[in-house]
Amino acid sequence: MDLKAQLQRFDGRSRLLVHALHSGAAGASNAQAVFNKQRRCDPDFTLIPFLETLCQQEACVSADALVLKPLVCLFSEGFKRNLLCFLHLIHPGLPKDRVHHLLECLTQDDVENQWACALIKQLQRDIEGTRKGTLLTSNCTGKLKNLCERFRNADAKGGWATCFEELEAESKETNVPSQKKRKSDNMDQDGDVQEDHQSKRVKMDFWPSEEEEERLTEGEELKIRTSQLEQSAASASQARSDVLGSLKNLPDHMKAAIPVIKELLDTESAWDESSVSALKVFHECDPNEVEVLCSMLGLSEASEQSLPQFCSCLLELSPDLSHSTACAVITHLLLAKILSLAEPASRCLVTAVMSLCTRYPRPTCQALIEPVLRKRQTGSTQAELLCRLVVDCLEPHHRLLVFRTILGVSWDEGVLSVIHALLDSKLELSEEDFSLFANQLCSQSPHFSKSMKFAKMLLSVLTKYQPHVNPVCHHTLSSCLSFNETFLKKSLQAALKRISL
Repeated sequence: MDLKAQLQRFDGRSRLLVHALHSGAAGASNAQAVFNKQRRCDPDFTLIPFLETLCQQEACVSADALVLKPLVCLFSEGFKRNLLCFLHLIHPGLPKDRVHHLLECLTQDDVENQWACALIKQLQRDIEGTRKGTLLTSNCTGKLKNLCERFRNADAKGGWATCFEELEAESKETNVPSQKKRKSDNMDQDGDVQEDHQSKRVKMDFWPSEEEEERLTEGEELKIRTSQLEQSAASASQARSDVLGSLKNLPDHMKAAIPVIKELLDTESAWDESSVSALKVFHECDPNEVEVLCSMLGLSEASEQSLPQFCSCLLELSPDLSHSTACAVITHLLLAKILSLAEPASRCLVTAVMSLCTRYPRPTCQALIEPVLRKRQTGSTQAELLCRLVVDCLEPHHRLLVFRTILGVSWDEGVLSVIHALLDSKLELSEEDFSLFANQLCSQSPHFSKSMKFAKMLLSVLTKYQPHVNPVCHHTLSSCLSFNETFLKKSLQAALKRISL
């Protein structure tokens, strides 16, 4: 079936997405741009018809026989890869059952493509929220292992050889005893394990519980606090030693870039093209190296006045930073500054946060917004900044990601402000999301019986999300209103009565 015949199966909007996904290596990003424009024009637009059409059975000839296959299997391999990358970008805003069905259809393809298999497994892991298993097929693992054997160097430390030897050792532990390896390889692995143990430090909480604290004498309390201070100092000293030790393992060109970037941050001088060139070192870092680099640069201690220029140069980098690198930079550069806000954020800080959030929305959600919400430090200043990010920087599927995060954290007045901003942005909630939200409202209502913010949020739910209220949710919301003690209670009850079931 040619492309023209395939396009006839889709509606007009879906055809634009199909064309975008056929546009070569940039197909996934092009499709995302098309989808975002369609959502801006019509907030109620959904990809469900597009996904259903891809799963439709089509007659085709295979091995001189007429068989039925899902339409998606008849597209080119490039289209399938772009489709999977596109779904990986936007899947939080899609119904899980529809995405799972499409992935099942893709597994029915006769031709096994290694990239497609890896992308399918990655998307399944993202949807299920698990990291079990490997993304590599047995065939791919075998080929990589053979390639590794060709370039094996017994004197080299780590590398591909060690990676696959560790995988082989893990698999043989559960099946048959592993064969003895050469002494040099064992020494390398032991060195890697020791370094790994040194890099992992468990945070200990030395403060006693409330019941224990009541039984302690003043002398015992003093001993505990002294012990905590000593442990904190030792931990900080160990952290500095680890960073300095890791610095020795950085490549020379990365070490050379550190003083250049630090000078630019410290002097707050004008940044130019050479400054952008210095930041290209972030493209060459693995996850461990970027943590060391951010620590040595002292990004968490950089002045707010230097942030706009630094972020502007980061945004000029091409290609964009990887997800893990962007998360590390955002964490080191912004998280501590936002958590410590005691007054409205400065213009420089707001500019920096919004510019990075616009370019890197998912890393910002993961490395900044989620930690602020989970640390229970969402004061009025933090809430004001998060609301600006939600309204001005995030696309609908990223707002949905923040909304789902909020369902799993403790609520306070600051979190209520963020929820209100999300609801005002006309979130496209699934039946499951709204049901979880209604249950959370019911469980939180006794704690906010006199809160006007909570009452206004309830009123927004009852007026803007009426189609989502089924009989079960209606009963849940009715129970929720029974705890309300504000002057809006009658208005809330009237709004609930107007919802027809």
